[in-house]
Amino acid sequence: MNKIEIAPSILSADFGYLMDDVKSISSECSYLHLDVMDGHFVPNISLGIPVIKSLRKHSDLNFDTHLMLTDPGKYIDEFVDAGSDAITFHVECSDDPFGLIDRIRARNVKAGVAIHPDTPVEMIYPFLEKGAADQILVMSVRPGFGGQSYLAGATERISRIRGILDENGSDAVISVDGGINIRTIREAACAGARLIVAGSAVFKKEDKAQAVRELTEEALKGLS
Repeated sequence: MNKIEIAPSILSADFGYLMDDVKSISSECSYLHLDVMDGHFVPNISLGIPVIKSLRKHSDLNFDTHLMLTDPGKYIDEFVDAGSDAITFHVECSDDPFGLIDRIRARNVKAGVAIHPDTPVEMIYPFLEKGAADQILVMSVRPGFGGQSYLAGATERISRIRGILDENGSDAVISVDGGINIRTIREAACAGARLIVAGSAVFKKEDKAQAVRELTEEALKGLS
């Protein structure tokens, strides 16, 4: 992916008007980011399979499902059946991550691996080999809640991962999630992120479609 894609995170949407919020941004992006939290791996509980199923009936966006679960392998088939187009799990939460990637891909769904900001970046290195994963998600906040500030160390992580992917000839996409706004998105894009998750910077704005356009324009400045 050489272009910038914004993936609005519905964690920051108004759940009383969830489908309205999703429709409001659908003309400006191709992805929707779905944060699934179990209250164990992260200290919060969010949406689950029924919400994804309901959204799938009314949206053609690519569903980018981020599993913040202690045991992600237990629910892979359910999240695929619900309508996920990509599933990302945390490297910290699987005893057999490559087996889990194979299971996800066997369902014709893209497989991603995420890394917590407190985890040494070296833990993600095995997944930077060519063909190892479709997506690498760099958390730029401590996961669990929306509206946090971008962690300064995330940019260096993205840059290091981008360099290794390029050395290995991998076409895996770097995604970044957390603290993204009009002030931080250019930095993340310049470092190598191409699928950029934005929550409050989209769904807390009055004109959500315009917010996506402005974020995209600002990110593209990081590529010039």
